[in-house]
Amino acid sequence: AGEASAASQGPGDRLRSLGTAFRAWAVAEPHRYLLIQGAPVPGYVAPDDTRDRARAVLGPFLAVFAEGDPGAEVATLVAEMAAWLATDEAVGAWVAEYAADAADAAGDTPARALAGAVLVWAQLHGSVGLEAAGQFAGMGHHGDTLLTAQMGVLADAFALS
Repeated sequence: AGEASAASQGPGDRLRSLGTAFRAWAVAEPHRYLLIQGAPVPGYVAPDDTRDRARAVLGPFLAVFAEGDPGAEVATLVAEMAAWLATDEAVGAWVAEYAADAADAAGDTPARALAGAVLVWAQLHGSVGLEAAGQFAGMGHHGDTLLTAQMGVLADAFALS
């Protein structure tokens, strides 16, 4: 039996697939990953095209989290994302580009999608960045196991089935 297409997967499965793809590239190309995601120079502001490329990597996560129903532990972040959306047109355009249904939805759907994307970015950057830099050597776990656990926690936090 073949793998289900992305379109037929539920949001939880799509979240795991996207996280797995992100990690697979990073561990296959650690020098490139660390060059792109490494610590910036203090005070550096990335040019618009660089931010656009970074947003493109995270864009598919917006559509996944737009389908979620985040729990109370995420409510404050959703409120902060709503405020960000209200003050930054470029962020709203990013949400609209990757999750048009979310951007057009009433209520806090765009903010929920954005909260999920920011959370998954922090999770991915943390665990994948540490793995790509060799920080997990000798720790007794595999990066894919950690990533699976993290994506599961996020899926639960957003009620993604």
